[in-house]
Amino acid sequence: MDRPRSHTSSSRASSAMSHNPRILPQVSASTTEPTGTRAPQDSAQRHRKVHPTTILLRKSESSQAALVPQEHKMFMEEAYNAAICFKMLRDASSSDPLHLKYVIKKVANMARGAPDLVLETIHDYFKDNPEISSRHTFRLLQVLEAVIGASDSLEETWEKSFMQLALENMTKNTELEDTYQDAAGDVLVALCRHSWRAVAQHLETELLTGVFPHRSVLYVLGVLSTDEQLFTKEDKACWEERLTQMATKSVSFLNSEVWSKELLRALTKPSQSQQEQSPEKDFLFTYYGLILQAEESSLTVRTHLQGLLETSHQWPKQREGMARTVGLAAARHLDDVWAVLDQFGRSTRVKWSLHLFSLKGQSSEDLRWKWAGSTILLAYGEVAAKAKAHILPWVDNILSRMIFYFHHSSWDETLKHSFLTAMLMLVGAISRSEGAHSYEFSQTSELLECLKVLMEKEPQDALCTPSRWQTLHLISSLCQLRPPIGLERKSRLLSVCLRAVFALPPLDALQKHSCLFLEPPDIQALLSQTTEALDGMLQGFLVQSPSAEELQFLLSHMYIWMASEKEHERQRAVSSCVVLLAFLNRSLPLDPQQGLKRAGQLAGVLGILCQDPDKAVRSCGLQGLGHLYQLLLRQRKPEATPALPCPPLLGEAAQVAVQTQRELPPPGVHGSPPWSSADQRASPPGPLGIKGLMEHLTVMELTDLAWTAIDGLGSPSPLRAQAAAQMLFSVMKEHGAKLERVANMGRAIHLRLCSVHASQAKDTALQAVTQLARSHTPELVTAFLDFSQPLDSHAVGLWRALGAEQAVSHVVLEALLAWLQERPLPTGAGEAGPCSSEKPYLRSLAAMNTLLELQFTREFKGAVRDAYPRLLLALLTQTHYVLELNLPAEPQPGQQAQETAAASPQSTSVEALRSLLSTTGHWHDFAHLELQGAWEHFASIHTYQKGVGLLARAMVENQCPQIKTVLGQLLPRLQSQEERERKAAILILTEFLHSPALLEALPRQAALTLLARGLRDSSAAVRVCSLQGLGDILFHPEKGACAAAVRLGC
Repeated sequence: MDRPRSHTSSSRASSAMSHNPRILPQVSASTTEPTGTRAPQDSAQRHRKVHPTTILLRKSESSQAALVPQEHKMFMEEAYNAAICFKMLRDASSSDPLHLKYVIKKVANMARGAPDLVLETIHDYFKDNPEISSRHTFRLLQVLEAVIGASDSLEETWEKSFMQLALENMTKNTELEDTYQDAAGDVLVALCRHSWRAVAQHLETELLTGVFPHRSVLYVLGVLSTDEQLFTKEDKACWEERLTQMATKSVSFLNSEVWSKELLRALTKPSQSQQEQSPEKDFLFTYYGLILQAEESSLTVRTHLQGLLETSHQWPKQREGMARTVGLAAARHLDDVWAVLDQFGRSTRVKWSLHLFSLKGQSSEDLRWKWAGSTILLAYGEVAAKAKAHILPWVDNILSRMIFYFHHSSWDETLKHSFLTAMLMLVGAISRSEGAHSYEFSQTSELLECLKVLMEKEPQDALCTPSRWQTLHLISSLCQLRPPIGLERKSRLLSVCLRAVFALPPLDALQKHSCLFLEPPDIQALLSQTTEALDGMLQGFLVQSPSAEELQFLLSHMYIWMASEKEHERQRAVSSCVVLLAFLNRSLPLDPQQGLKRAGQLAGVLGILCQDPDKAVRSCGLQGLGHLYQLLLRQRKPEATPALPCPPLLGEAAQVAVQTQRELPPPGVHGSPPWSSADQRASPPGPLGIKGLMEHLTVMELTDLAWTAIDGLGSPSPLRAQAAAQMLFSVMKEHGAKLERVANMGRAIHLRLCSVHASQAKDTALQAVTQLARSHTPELVTAFLDFSQPLDSHAVGLWRALGAEQAVSHVVLEALLAWLQERPLPTGAGEAGPCSSEKPYLRSLAAMNTLLELQFTREFKGAVRDAYPRLLLALLTQTHYVLELNLPAEPQPGQQAQETAAASPQSTSVEALRSLLSTTGHWHDFAHLELQGAWEHFASIHTYQKGVGLLARAMVENQCPQIKTVLGQLLPRLQSQEERERKAAILILTEFLHSPALLEALPRQAALTLLARGLRDSSAAVRVCSLQGLGDILFHPEKGACAAAVRLGC
């Protein structure tokens, strides 16, 4: 401890006190006593500089002090500062931790201004006060550590002096036990920052004596091995090399029974905190592994590893340390380590821990062996990590063992953590091995199933550990290996992963859940890591298979989350979608010849999200449309966009994923979309963006876009339904004529309207139908008939939308009349009712129902009035057809509730006739028939003819202005192939014979010819009616000649 000097700090402190009475009471008597023989001061005194600082206490300069020689002034200032430092070191004996913290801070600050003065004062204090208590010494060692750490440089003399001081106290036994020794060791660690080689030399000497080293030596070695900030990169490599050399020199100690027992005792000694590994034990596990690695004898390696594995496996740090030792030994003795692990895994205790069978009386050692499987998992991971280039042939064997212990060990957080840690080490080793991507691994599929199970067991309402993002990272890495994962398995895996991330509660809820932890994790950082890991996994899938089909496969699993009712789930899903599109746009161009599969569906989903009530979702949706726009330009017009770099190699997938940041730039650099950030603030931006995007979509993609909008109508969110309706309207208006599968769209729209509660969304959807009807009226009529038997309010709304435009309403009516005339008779008609399960007549009945309803609508009033003659004859014929069907007038048991509430076809056909007269203004005819009770005759096929005759007679008697036009429609029906049409036509004609208007439309001779032809009709009813018509002619003066002519013709 002696150091050469000319003036001691004690003498300077004494002199300062004699000239400065103000500090005299603050200095103890020990400072003024002589300190024995002192050597002259070395060169440090000559090079010492006075650094002005606000921390050092100084007297204010007076006019008298200015007259003192400069040398004396400097001496006084140094003496004054030395006295202050001396007092602080003395005050460090206080037991108040806050005061100690204050002293350490003040002395460290003084050391930054005058390091030599402070170091010399500490040195003198230790030398002049050898009898101070161990607690006071402990605190002074803490002060010394802080001072050395605060010094930029340290003279060699100080290094040797304080190194000796630390070594002396490291092995001293006090009431503070390990804490005291560790404080001395920390001084040695602090000295390493200035000269680590000198410290390492002393430690190596203590380590290689042949006697097991003192705990404090191992403590310092442990700190040096684990402190990442202590060494530079080059020094760290040198230290590790030196540590390996120490281990090589220690190989002979393995043969010493005493040394080996001391080593095992130190490794198994309980720590103060079993959750944290002490530095000395951490070093010993590494040191032990390096020694076994350097050992030549396989027998010795196996013996020592077996002895290590027979110790307790209760504590996590103990298991990790044991696994590290095994892994280091495997770097050179892989076969031996594999044999030891295999033998240990087959041992009775391990089988018991895996619950393969139970042992009698096994209670006291339960915890020692409960997590032995966890140790084995970690050991296999360490073996893979340390074996490096030799690991590939062993991978399948290691994976099979890991899968076994995963399935058979007790499921808890310990198993999960060990399994993930081991897998991360294994995957890291594989990724560092050359040729890994050309190697066939047979166990990857089973391992992915384990990861899927692990992900499914993650709590859905909490995020407190890194297990999720670690699992996602592993899945991403394993899916890049050969053989590739099957599509069905990948689909299940992807669904589980998306749910595990997107379904997590919002950030604030996750943070509230973790507030009960003593040390709550950084939830925001965990959530960010988990989301980035999911994005990396999706990008890895795409890099592995860079095709439009793969992109559509990934997106198809995300759409359900992008349409979620929960805001935070939509945010996460659309954010991941945009990140994937941005990655594709920047780093992974697809082949233009493949096309972008289902681009219309993606455009529809993003377009709807552009009108989301949440601002973040709207922003992401707009960015997604921008990236999709660029992709489409690149696909359809490659010359319009700059070329992208070639896709990265399979091994670079993770690196490419990391480079894709979540902060996405606005997609307006090349080929910018026709909407800007200003449009984003507008309300709503969706259709504006979609309108420009639709110009680059094919017919199939436009159809997909329309279907996406239709699906969106069924959303329980009114705002989302309205956004879908607006998009549907935009598609139908701009490109409705190009669409395909329109009939199916019509049916789907009806189904979705049943669940739309927002009137605005419903009205917009109906307007879209109006736009579509301009080009696809027949197809829509056919489709709408499928849900018009009976009609509900949504079906009526669709029919009204279909005929909202006058020109289209006429076309709709023509199509309905065409379907009305499709009147097939089912098997068994006329007997007990229809027997065919297909019921081909339903569309004819649906057309009849629809015509009845449309007569009362404003949209079809003009079309119905213009088509009155055709409708009259068609409905008369339809009434006869319904009677022929002989359908039950009352509902049958087992019918649906909707059918039960509907009117019977017979009553519907009659009501259609009645309403036709009333809605078209034929009130006289209507009243005439009502007074005569004519409608009752249409209820039976036996009185049908009388009902038709009464209707025609009412028209004649009321001089209906439609007789001529009806007659024009009547004549072709006399030649119809259907008996019911000829029958209705001849019945009306015979009554019209009494109308003066007949001759204006039909000459007398033509009428006689028609009646004569009716006598030869195959239907007896037509022949009878024709004969009755000819009989009526006989009442006229000229009827005789006509009758004779008819007889001659017959």
